[in-house]
Amino acid sequence: MSLRGKRRGQAALTVTQEPDFKVAKSELRTEREEPRLPKAEMKSLAPRNVGESSKVEVCADQDGSQKVYTHWLLKSEPESRFEKGVDVKFSIEDLKGEPNQTTGWDGIRNYQARKFLRDMKVGQEAFFYHSNCKEPGIAGIIKIVKEAYPDHTQFEKNDPHYDASSTKEKPKWSMVDVQFVRMTKRFIPLAELKVHHQAHQTSGGPLKDVTLFIRQRLSVQPLTEEQFAFILSLEEEKAR
Repeated sequence: MSLRGKRRGQAALTVTQEPDFKVAKSELRTEREEPRLPKAEMKSLAPRNVGESSKVEVCADQDGSQKVYTHWLLKSEPESRFEKGVDVKFSIEDLKGEPNQTTGWDGIRNYQARKFLRDMKVGQEAFFYHSNCKEPGIAGIIKIVKEAYPDHTQFEKNDPHYDASSTKEKPKWSMVDVQFVRMTKRFIPLAELKVHHQAHQTSGGPLKDVTLFIRQRLSVQPLTEEQFAFILSLEEEKAR
């Protein structure tokens, strides 16, 4: 894969225990730090074998209720940033320029994000989210075209995501292949999503506990069908 393919897990290198709910600040860092999960949720996020399959992902919410995740949100950086001499920039326009508009979503180095990668199924859709930029937000829709397999960048010493502790016999990190579906009818900015999130916390709407604001540092995030549908409906509305 070209160097252009090495950009996704930049903010997944470390995990700290304290959450930071200042969205603007966290978006600049994406997922370099992320909060520890409640015990009820930790069990559902235990890593599984790459080959293990299921139709949907079921996780316990913080109030003990069960959520079914069938869609995803994947973050990538649309503006140039160099790490170990490699430009980790990768926008949705870059994806459109790939052969067959398809690429591997590599570079994830966070256990929760890895778990979500391994839960993805062929045909499931995700939002392509531009992060670590002047105006973060949702730019388009992609779909999963190949389920989790070992991420080759973990073995490449010159790659920003090289992991000396991982071996080809026992690889630690996974990737999936994604394909461009379409641009959203308009760019849906983070600021607009935050307004709905805050309103839904009072009204009980679908974005009341969306991962984008609960564990916003994750570059791979799950969405329920209801959350995905609501966000998608925003493209039909005028920008706020």
